[in-house]
Amino acid sequence: MSDINKVKNDLWEVANKLRAESNLKTGEFSVPVLGLIFLRYADSKFTEAKKKLGAELKELSERRRATFNERNWFHDKGVLYLKEEARFSHLLHLSEGEDLSKHLHDAMSSIEHENPSLKDVLPKNFNRIEKKLLFALMKNFNKMKIEDLEGDAFGIIYEYFLGKFAGAEGQRGGEFFTPTSIVRLIVEVLKPIEGSVFDPACGSGGMFVQSAEFIKRRHEKPNEKISIYGQEKTEETVKLCKMNLAVHGLESDIRLGNTFYEDEHRSVGKFDFVMANPPFNVRGIDKERIKGDKRYPIGIPKVDNANYLWIQDFYSSLNTNGRAGFVMANSASDARQSEQEIRAKMIKEGVVDVMISVGSNFFHNVTLPCSLWFFDKGKVTTDRKDKTLFLDAREIYNQIDRAHREFTEVDVEFIANIVKLYRGDEPSFDFCDKKEFQAH
Repeated sequence: MSDINKVKNDLWEVANKLRAESNLKTGEFSVPVLGLIFLRYADSKFTEAKKKLGAELKELSERRRATFNERNWFHDKGVLYLKEEARFSHLLHLSEGEDLSKHLHDAMSSIEHENPSLKDVLPKNFNRIEKKLLFALMKNFNKMKIEDLEGDAFGIIYEYFLGKFAGAEGQRGGEFFTPTSIVRLIVEVLKPIEGSVFDPACGSGGMFVQSAEFIKRRHEKPNEKISIYGQEKTEETVKLCKMNLAVHGLESDIRLGNTFYEDEHRSVGKFDFVMANPPFNVRGIDKERIKGDKRYPIGIPKVDNANYLWIQDFYSSLNTNGRAGFVMANSASDARQSEQEIRAKMIKEGVVDVMISVGSNFFHNVTLPCSLWFFDKGKVTTDRKDKTLFLDAREIYNQIDRAHREFTEVDVEFIANIVKLYRGDEPSFDFCDKKEFQAH
């Protein structure tokens, strides 16, 4: 498997070098470059699936082959359908006399036409970049082994580029990407096996991608088991999320809206699962605008900090048996005064199920430690009603490099197994050694 850090760094180095050779501002250059990465990744997935299609067609009778619908086959496999003229590999071999920007525009339009969930989402303004630079970008992107990457590689590369482009313009790099190992742990504890999944701060959609991977490991089809709903406050990020989910073959309903003030999915009491990594310690929320909002049933905190607005948003979005798992600043765990009152009411109700402390250096852009919170509204009718499991996982990690850590698959399974035992479930040992686990 290719090293995701090497791939994203190599991609950025190429793009940034070519940007310097153009007369474009970083913001003008970023969108078409992100579009090329999308196209490269989509084509790699399509190529892989097409090989499997060839093998399956050989097994079909001539009669069945005559009525075979290729487009539907790709859709069922969770792969974007690409016409030949929309494929990266086709565009890469156009002669240098061709109008590449027009071909790229037409390719994106074709993909949107064949995949309606992407209508008006894909970038088409490739004429901003000189033809020779476009060809150079495509040739260099073609050398990167994107097809060897696993998991939410597309989302990781995309968010990395967004942050780099924003940083190059002297702006804040935007909300940081939730590390895959953190998301996997949330998914393994939450177990979104079947039902509706909601993320009101969905970013590039990593929570949804890992939920789908969880279902695939059970040898089932994600689109048949879960319904995906998300919300984001910027149009660019909504498009990013839709592109990410589409390239992973996931159907979704992602909407534009500032979650503090807008509830596009009418979320109260609606969802089976809620997952999120919201921005921490947001200040300046207009509390007059949210007075009486049913999503904040326990009360609006007096302090100028939105952590407990997010927490209540997740809490109120759950149906009577719903579960939530989310990342939260450590400061929220022992916040005082009005925030403490809100926390006490949730604990007393019996919905706070599990709390996991995570160490520092897990995130790509920041070093801060965090906590993972898990709610379970269904446990109020069980013998766990008055129990909450607290886990200190700060010393569990794998050091990737000097500045970054992650949970290994063994770590994730080990922690998740402790939660399973607490809930009365059987632990699993796909990665974690059973004897070592019992010894701990």
